[in-house]
Amino acid sequence: MADTDSGSATRLTNTHTPTFGLASGPVTEVHAFWLAGMSCDGCSIAAVGAEHPTVEQLVSGSIPGLPKVVLHHPVLDVEAGEAFIAPYRLAREGKLGAPYVVIYEGSVADERIAAHYGGYWSAMGANIGADGSHQPIPTAIWLKDLAPGAAAMIAIGTCATWGGVPAAAGNVTGSMGVMDFLGKDYLSTLGLPVINIPGCSPVGDNFTETVAAVLMFLAGVGPLPAFDELGRPAWMFKDTVHRGCVRAGSYEEGVFAQNYGDTECLVELGCWGPVVQCNMVSRGAIGHAGGCMNTGGICIGCTMPGFPDAFAPFYKAPPGKTLSGNTSRAVGSFIRPLRRISQRKGNLSPRWARTGFVPSGWGHVEMPGPVMRAAHYFYKKLQYSGQFTPASARQQSLQADGHKFIGEVKRHIEQQDGLKP
Repeated sequence: MADTDSGSATRLTNTHTPTFGLASGPVTEVHAFWLAGMSCDGCSIAAVGAEHPTVEQLVSGSIPGLPKVVLHHPVLDVEAGEAFIAPYRLAREGKLGAPYVVIYEGSVADERIAAHYGGYWSAMGANIGADGSHQPIPTAIWLKDLAPGAAAMIAIGTCATWGGVPAAAGNVTGSMGVMDFLGKDYLSTLGLPVINIPGCSPVGDNFTETVAAVLMFLAGVGPLPAFDELGRPAWMFKDTVHRGCVRAGSYEEGVFAQNYGDTECLVELGCWGPVVQCNMVSRGAIGHAGGCMNTGGICIGCTMPGFPDAFAPFYKAPPGKTLSGNTSRAVGSFIRPLRRISQRKGNLSPRWARTGFVPSGWGHVEMPGPVMRAAHYFYKKLQYSGQFTPASARQQSLQADGHKFIGEVKRHIEQQDGLKP
């Protein structure tokens, strides 16, 4: 639709977006303050690799109905020093003038331990003392100060959600997840508990999709997404890895890989996929490609709250594999032959079944013997028990007029070609 005043095309804008958070009018932008605790930055890398939607789409405001996201990231930001940290200070003081969300990457270390020795575990920015000295500000303090005014609090990655590797047995940092740090009663300004997107590292699309869904809710253009009892996006983490695994059929038939590189189920090589809630194999690591089992790797449970201790030592078969594996083998010993019968039937075209041979130049195909033919016969009787099935009386009656003109010629030619009736 053309603009009659300027002649330019009319663009869809976000000026219609309803009010949310601390805003007093239509929202055009939302600030996202990224904090990094005990982190390897893998979550940041995963996020910028997302494709549906991309970080670029979020920060440019190009998704209809959503405000532009102003991202403050210690690595990606174009500002440095005090110019970079200034918006954090404004948000902490309630002077930002726009709603904001907090995104925390990495586990939250207990800074009281480090402070006892005059140090810190992880920090960003600094306070300047009266004597001009600089005192680094721990990111745990930023988290504590920014949390009360945040429209949403998002923990990205297993370290931020549950504690992860920095919180494993033997750690000296007292690390924990954001949910543990803020407590059970924490709610954002819009009444949301901590949103958890686990993974080490998480699927980037899991993060950006959740951010977009939450923004739609905050902006009033979509419902609150479904989260489970641990604050995980339910549509992503309700099912186990095993349900979406390309090797799950092998487990069902009781066939297991003996060595890395084998194509069968990896449970007996240490895979925890049957119990771990994750969509890695069904969604893929980046751009819907890759994923642990898709590329031959086992699941080590990296999305789960018990990771890593509950799944250690890695590459050792889970204790339950003996019972579940032997059960699968017993069931599979019946399932596999039954499926082979159906497979043989499906691999014969109607013409081949009538001629008695397969004209393939690639190799010899053995025709079914008496036992297999009998199995196919009874299988076909059960399969074709309805009215509208191939060669049924109903089909023949509907095709009678057409067969009346050409049926005799067709049958004569088929007899010459050696086709069985």
